[in-house]
Amino acid sequence: MRPNRLRQLLKTDRPSIGTHIHTTWPSMMEVIGHTGVYDYVEFVAEYGPFDLHDLDNLCRAAELHNLSSMIKVDQEPRGFLAQRAIGSGFQSVLFADCRTVEDVKECIRITRADTPEDNGTYGVATRRFSYMGYGGGTDYVQALREVVVVIMIEKSGTVDNLEEVLSIEGVDMIQWGGADYSMSIGKAGQRGDKSIQETEKRVFETAISMGVPPRAEIGSPEQAKYYIDLGVKHFCIGTDVHILYSWWKNNGDELRRVVERS
Repeated sequence: MRPNRLRQLLKTDRPSIGTHIHTTWPSMMEVIGHTGVYDYVEFVAEYGPFDLHDLDNLCRAAELHNLSSMIKVDQEPRGFLAQRAIGSGFQSVLFADCRTVEDVKECIRITRADTPEDNGTYGVATRRFSYMGYGGGTDYVQALREVVVVIMIEKSGTVDNLEEVLSIEGVDMIQWGGADYSMSIGKAGQRGDKSIQETEKRVFETAISMGVPPRAEIGSPEQAKYYIDLGVKHFCIGTDVHILYSWWKNNGDELRRVVERS
């Protein structure tokens, strides 16, 4: 089984840097790999179309450049999507829309082996990550144990029960979701509201104090300082669609001004 780079960084308490993609074009994964900067790439499957072949191909491309890979899965069918993604080679799963403590426990069971010790629901399957390991041997079980489980803290239920969520064995990392949280408390679109900002800060500080690493999603390196001062070590920066939009918008506007002045 391939080493899980993000898991190794978490074990050694070292920082990590990732980035997001919506596209399923494997060459985009390779472009990121060629930078030599990132530890992993998150495929935000919740936000775009894909098929099972895409999952295999994205992981192949990541492995060419020693990148780890993460997938963000929808609330439903999270079990099917997470297990097929792990089978393709994704080494981390970001679970969206957890509302209860039991939701979080189920996300962990989804990723873990169906053994008495692991209490998971992932059985034996001839999928890409285990070729030729059909039979569910010790390497197979260990690979499932190494999968990094990341939980979105973005609903009032997980915020209200934050300490209990963070106490669950198997929660490896959390990610704040301000957009969903603001909607869930009746303040849709108000991520900058003072009370929401205070809640975000409390989530990060509580996670760090309880030994669960939080990850911050940022749009520029300058935004990292606030979180570093809180003690955050894990960051995910940029998204392909936003990067492209900004370039096309800014340069297109400028080119139109140049052309129309001529």
